[in-house]
Amino acid sequence: MKRELYAAVIPEVSINKTLDYSIKEEEQELIQRGSIVEIPIRGRLQPGYVFEVKKETSIEKIKSIHRLKNPEPILTEELFMLAIWMAEYYICPLGSVIRTMLPKGVRSNTGQKKQYFITRLKTKGDIAKIAATIRPKAPQQAHILDCMLKAKKGLLLSELLELSSASQSSLNPLVEKKILGKTPIFGEKPLLIDPEYFKTKPKILREEQKNALDSIVDSINKNSFAPHLLFGVTGSGKTEVYLQAIEHTLQQGKSVLMLVPEIALTEQTVNHFRARFSCPMAILHHKVSDGERASVWNRMRKGEISLCLGARSAVFAPLHNLGLIIVDEEHESSYKSSDERPCYHARDLAVMRAKQEKATIVLGSATPSIESFQNALKGRYTLNKLTYRPSGSLPTIIPVNPRENPQERSFFAPLLIEKIKERKALGEQTILFLNRRGFHTMLACAACGEYLICPHCDIKLAFHKKYQTMLCHMCGHTCQPPPYCPSCKEPSMTKFQGAGTEKVEAALKAILPNFKVLRIDADTTRHKGSLSTLLQQFRAGKADILVGTQMIAKGLHFPDVSLVGILNVDSSLNLPDFKASEQVFQLATQVAGRAGRGVAQGEVIIQTQLKNHPVMQHALKQDYEGFFSYEIESRKLFGFPPFNQIVKILFTGKNNHEVEKYASHFVAEVTKTLPKNFFCHPLTPSGHSKIKDQYRFQFFIRGPSVSPIRLALERVSSKIKPTSTVSTFIDVNPLSIFF
Repeated sequence: MKRELYAAVIPEVSINKTLDYSIKEEEQELIQRGSIVEIPIRGRLQPGYVFEVKKETSIEKIKSIHRLKNPEPILTEELFMLAIWMAEYYICPLGSVIRTMLPKGVRSNTGQKKQYFITRLKTKGDIAKIAATIRPKAPQQAHILDCMLKAKKGLLLSELLELSSASQSSLNPLVEKKILGKTPIFGEKPLLIDPEYFKTKPKILREEQKNALDSIVDSINKNSFAPHLLFGVTGSGKTEVYLQAIEHTLQQGKSVLMLVPEIALTEQTVNHFRARFSCPMAILHHKVSDGERASVWNRMRKGEISLCLGARSAVFAPLHNLGLIIVDEEHESSYKSSDERPCYHARDLAVMRAKQEKATIVLGSATPSIESFQNALKGRYTLNKLTYRPSGSLPTIIPVNPRENPQERSFFAPLLIEKIKERKALGEQTILFLNRRGFHTMLACAACGEYLICPHCDIKLAFHKKYQTMLCHMCGHTCQPPPYCPSCKEPSMTKFQGAGTEKVEAALKAILPNFKVLRIDADTTRHKGSLSTLLQQFRAGKADILVGTQMIAKGLHFPDVSLVGILNVDSSLNLPDFKASEQVFQLATQVAGRAGRGVAQGEVIIQTQLKNHPVMQHALKQDYEGFFSYEIESRKLFGFPPFNQIVKILFTGKNNHEVEKYASHFVAEVTKTLPKNFFCHPLTPSGHSKIKDQYRFQFFIRGPSVSPIRLALERVSSKIKPTSTVSTFIDVNPLSIFF
């Protein structure tokens, strides 16, 4: 008879400790550290993760594991250690951390996703004739054929049906008549169906690039933890340094993880990678389906893939023998998770993962975060600089005040329109940036001045002309513009205010009717593949002007863009937030950096009413180090990061009074528990005091480390009786202390 074995299991529910369960005799040789099991908790079956298998337990009446869901260890030992660190640093139950690390398809043990690839079985000429013949009686089938004529090789079934707005029943007759082919495939498109790429060779590096690469390669060869900050102006050739460092790492038989902040950059970087590397590559971002993500995750875990490219969550990729991690645009806020616990920062996790796995990490940016640059100056990171562009100089920046002439009602400065026309005449392109989507940003009553507010949030509703609706950008609530004011009941609520990207696009088409305009924002990129299509169209010169939000501000390369117009970037300087200045400087510099990346000299027109503000002065000169010197003094004076850590505690609930009462009691207890060298900000309503019918109060703790804050919060949480009507949310080093 076998000896009794027990498993310490990490519950996926928010219980901040392991629970012991006995292991059934028939499963004793199968269950191991990292296995997924189903366990009884409080009368319900919940998923859990085996932390360790042991021979003894202190529990007398012990329950057994109900079911073994997946015997294989779902995390590498290195990722297990990272999860333990995350749970402590981000003050979050270990089960919640592991749940965040694992793709949904892996947690549920989903098999490989079966898809179909649709191809042409006849020539394009024959298909065009067939489409013309059947169009009067079968328009959906004709539209399917139209879409297939535009495809290079073929399309996934899901993509074809979305592009054609047709049903599968319309496709089936075309397959039966052998006009189109339908081939089953398993796995994910990025690894199985790649367009053909012309292979490129490594470029000859400039001296600065070579020095940076030599420094990185030397670290890789030493097989020890080595953090590097690659600080290079926009267009200075950071990507080529990345590519050659990756090539060296792969040649050594090590794996590489590269993080990018946006899907748009993922697409661009994929093109660079496919043209340079022939090895299998995993691509991970939030638009990859659960089945696709599970498939590629399992291939990485088995060691079949050694190169992974992705957005924030790719930091958890289970790569073997990790040699190099690259975090491109390391300053970007999209690396921070703020919506659910753990509120991790992928850049910081990447640094910790590199430390634990003795790998080299490269953080790259033209506008590094204040924290990263401070680490470089203090010698914690190796600083590598790229100070100029190989193909030309940085763009010239011209500030203009659009309101200098009160009789000029257009929100375009006359100089900007003049410059756009000049660029069109030279065959060059323009980008216009406005970080607001929609047509109008708000609707006010002409009689009493009250704004139309979302009934579920304290947010002004924005008007979207295409749908003729008012929309809340926070919860998605929609309504028609009301015929009368909800406050004063006067029938005069017609005073639309503010402009979004939709209005900018419409105004440009009215002012410049012969110019082709494209728009990229959350409204125009809803469908799968739409962002990639729009970027390809603009890169191919099929539009003169690209209007967009911050989706176009990050690292994109358009050689024919010689003019950038920034319509409104300085409004955030008025926010009571210690990161506001940094974010405005970074955004202005990054958007400006899209100009003049080809042969033509670039120009940037910044419409600002605060051109004499120190932040704007440094942005106009593209002087990061000057800005850093200005900003670091302010951070030091007020004790903000990088001189202290900040923990935000957010309280939410449906009853405003209950939330405030509970939060006030909690804050008072925490304040008494903390060491004296920690500072507690007073409890205040959040910048958005209500979201999705939940009232929000917050307070912040500043101090030299997170550990004493975690201990204080744990003591107070065990002391104060929890309430079902108020939720508590912890965010370590939040992006904002206002919202």
